[in-house]
Formats: sequence, structure tokens, C-alpha cells
Amino acid sequence: MESIQGYIFYILAYTISNLNAFIILVTIGFTFYWYVYKDENHKDDLLDKNQSPIQVISQIKGYFYINPYLSLSLAITLFSFAGVPPLIGFFAKQMVLSAALDNGYIFMALLAILTSVISAVYYLNVIKNLFFFKHDYKINPSLIILILRNKMQNRYNNNEKVPFKPHRIVLNCALSNVVSILTLILLLFIYIPNEWFNIANILSLILFKA
Repeated sequence: MESIQGYIFYILAYTISNLNAFIILVTIGFTFYWYVYKDENHKDDLLDKNQSPIQVISQIKGYFYINPYLSLSLAITLFSFAGVPPLIGFFAKQMVLSAALDNGYIFMALLAILTSVISAVYYLNVIKNLFFFKHDYKINPSLIILILRNKMQNRYNNNEKVPFKPHRIVLNCALSNVVSILTLILLLFIYIPNEWFNIANILSLILFKA
């Protein structure tokens, strides 16, 4: 019973974390459509134009200076993957390891802890690239806004080209709400644990009796 509870809670916790990471990375990829590399000769043979905009870690280097909110949300998600307390990922790993130790699987528990530490190194590498480096992007100079005279501001002439300003591009409300809610669940789980534990208990009872 304890093993099933730990398994179900682990699935719930990492489903939320993976969903949040997926949405954030897709969103980051779309924001890069407004940017080009500062080095015009920059080429990356690993990139496939037909695939996701985010394919290598170097692409999100210094992204904190482009969008700090998405960067913080991604960092919280990665810390949850790594099992850093008091995020929800820590409690998921704790329940699984506790069930393993209680059933005598000491070697498996030690192996799980070792692999968790190794994976944390890779997560921290992503976070380091996010926050501790400058990005290699600049606003695409070809992006301009055409503002008609007397419809926006009188100081602009008809069809005058106005430099594009990235702060005018914001996430839509629905996407912002989803990312915010998922990130807050990961971050504030310690204040609302009973509901999630009850869900895991109910599902485990259903599976155990089945």
C-alpha cells in the first residue's frame, strides 16, 4: 500500500513538473522569433529548423535578462525535478525512497539517491546558463511597427517605421495563468499537502483493491 501511494504521488508530482517545463520551453521558443544572434555568422549544426525552437542548452543562455519571470518559473521546475526541499519533487522522491527502505530495498534506494544527485548536476547546469551568462541575442532589426497617422499618435507621420520594442510583447492571460498556477503548486505544496496526499491515498486504495 505504501509503495502504491508513493508511486501515485510521484506520478502526480512529476506530471505537474513536466507539464510546466514543457509549456515554459515552448513559450521561450516562441519568444525567440523576435530575436536573432548578435553574430551574423553564428551557425549551429545541431539545430533542425523543422523541430522545436529550443533544442540545445546554449539557446537559453542568459534568458533571465530577456524574461526573468519565465526564467524563475523554469528554475523552480528544475529544482523540483532535482528534489530540492520544500518543492513537491522532494516529497515525491522521499515517499518512493521511504517505501523502498521499508521493504528492504536498501541497494535500490542508494542507487536512486546516486542517480538523483547525478541528474541534479545537469539541472543545475541549465540554471547556471539561464542566470549567470549573457545571452547572444538582439532584437531582429527587420521587425518594425507601421503606425498610421491620427490613429495612434499625432507625432508619427503616415507609414513611419517605428523601432520594435520587445516589452510590448506579453504572454496571453490564459498561458500566464497556467504557468503561474503550476509553478505555485510546485513552490507552495508544503502549505497544501493534505489534498494531494488524499488524492494519492484514494487512487492507491482503488488500485490496491482492484
